[in-house]
Amino acid sequence: MADEENNLELNNLDNPEGPMAPEAQMGQASPSMGPSQDLPTSARELEAVYDIPVRVSAVLGKATMPVSDLLKLGRGAVVELDRKVGEAIDIYVNNRLVARGEVVVVEERLGVTMTEIIKSERS
Repeated sequence: MADEENNLELNNLDNPEGPMAPEAQMGQASPSMGPSQDLPTSARELEAVYDIPVRVSAVLGKATMPVSDLLKLGRGAVVELDRKVGEAIDIYVNNRLVARGEVVVVEERLGVTMTEIIKSERS
């Protein structure tokens, strides 16, 4: 598989309809085209999965503590995480680590910029 095929490109994250579909990113689709008439075979094969929801989680860090300490926590308590300031955060899709990134602010909301895609070995 070519290296370009392994790269994930995210465009238009501020688009209310979500990231652009791969065929739109490739410049293959236009409003005058039918849904799949001029798409490459690989993009056409993926159309069936475009609407499947996935859970995306960004993990800032983790901590381990006994239940007794957890029960003592109250408002304003600070839990020290296993990450340092500026260290990459983990990005999971459906509980599988897929990328690392950085926290960003987008119009008063938190977001994540992916800086590294994690390639997993399939068994």
